Amino acid sequence: MKRMPASKLHPEAGVTLVEMMVVILIIGLITAIVAINVLPSQDKARVEKAKADIASIDQALTLFHLEAARYPTMEEGLQSLVDPATALGAKRDPFIRRLPNDPWNRPYQYITPGEAGPFDLYSMGADGKIGGEGLDADISATK
Repeated sequence: MKRMPASKLHPEAGVTLVEMMVVILIIGLITAIVAINVLPSQDKARVEKAKADIASIDQALTLFHLEAARYPTMEEGLQSLVDPATALGAKRDPFIRRLPNDPWNRPYQYITPGEAGPFDLYSMGADGKIGGEGLDADISATK
């Protein structure tokens, strides 16, 4: 294929700066629309994951209670669900395979005795502090 000299190109060949700016503007608008619609869904998904994790840990705590007639102490903590031999004194399969962190990569909080029952199990939400509202609200089995 023979290359044409620059002088023989059509005078309207190529892309103007205005055309490039219009394309960039359109891409920016599409990106903004997608971000506005996707980011809130991600936050809702994190809250739902925390609720599912808490339900799973709650079930493991119930199994521990059925076998040991007590809940793990604060010293034993949730780790006794993964390694029950240290808490129960006998070799046994774990009540839960592994302890997940909450969606904000912090450990779930376990307090016994709890304020409303034998234990409290919760995540401190997006802000990592007790209390809060919206995404920063604590997430527990009762919420």
